[in-house]
Amino acid sequence: MRRLTIVQLLPALESGGVERSTIEVADALVRAGHRAIVISAGGRLVPRLQAAGAEHVAIDIGRKSLLTLRHVRRLRALFASEAVDLVHARSRLPAWLGLMALRGMREGARPRFVTTVHGLNSPSRYSEVMTRGERVICVSDSVRSHVRQHYPRAAAEKLRVIPRGIDPAAFPRCPAPDRQARRWAAAQHPALGDDGPLLLLAGRGTRLKGHADALALLASLRRSGIDARLWLPGARDAGRQAYMLELEREAAALGIGGAIALTAPTEAIARAYAASDLVLQLSRKPEAFGRTVIEALSVGRPVLGWAHGGVGELLRELQPGGAVAPFDAAALADTAQALLARPPAPPARIPYTLAAMQDATLALYAELIDEPAVR
Repeated sequence: MRRLTIVQLLPALESGGVERSTIEVADALVRAGHRAIVISAGGRLVPRLQAAGAEHVAIDIGRKSLLTLRHVRRLRALFASEAVDLVHARSRLPAWLGLMALRGMREGARPRFVTTVHGLNSPSRYSEVMTRGERVICVSDSVRSHVRQHYPRAAAEKLRVIPRGIDPAAFPRCPAPDRQARRWAAAQHPALGDDGPLLLLAGRGTRLKGHADALALLASLRRSGIDARLWLPGARDAGRQAYMLELEREAAALGIGGAIALTAPTEAIARAYAASDLVLQLSRKPEAFGRTVIEALSVGRPVLGWAHGGVGELLRELQPGGAVAPFDAAALADTAQALLARPPAPPARIPYTLAAMQDATLALYAELIDEPAVR
């Protein structure tokens, strides 16, 4: 295939799964000999993108303001001057801007258009733009079902499921228990110093991540005589002090204040999984995919989560005993006790790899480039 120029559009490059996937695909494009351009407002992940050999163009295409429409003309000029072959939009407002820019280009010079539905957003005219791609990537079967249910006009043949994936080398299988990793965890926070079972819930400081459910679970386990501890890396977020105080008050009311560790995000998340005995995925809103599940299982740790969205989908396939009906606190506690008492053998193989995601995405680009545009 000839050398392509691919543009990805998203609001910013600060953190998160969308940003990670953007960089992963850009890296694959560069390694395959193509040109990768990312347009966003920028952020702390820009150096990582550039280190992979990709280019970044700083345009604030994610700001929800009428003034943002002024960027349509600039995008159109950039698509033309850089001879862009394909535009891949990963978020709603950037998708609208990209679509408007493409519509103003002459037919023979218009790049192809791909979208990825990364989340289970509430159905709306605004969200519908993510189904406007000539190909629409769905990051899980749950997402595809969501699109088919709420946007029936989106042709089924253009929907393609390309699950997210991990690099197994970044999440190597570790012995259980891993005493060295637990000593490392103990150094991160005094509450993690004892030898009792360690529960881990990684996620930013928002109620959607289910921190309150994790606190209630810990209190239930400790009432049952299990000297468990709970680590919440990522819960201590800048600008979320009120939420932190709320969690600390709730923990104190439950009598578990000395058994929880609310910390900033850790770059050593694989090591945090290795230190734990049970990984929790308790998002109150269904996740589109649930990367935490495959990361933890790759390390060799059991996962306990609500059986909805992408998390439920992955657990049903890879570790059914960890899936609990959403928000059934009693069943959650019972299942946690069972998993701690008899940890299931981890899957022999995790099929959701980074390489598979990258290969499938580049193959989709090639397929669309080779296909005549619909007039």
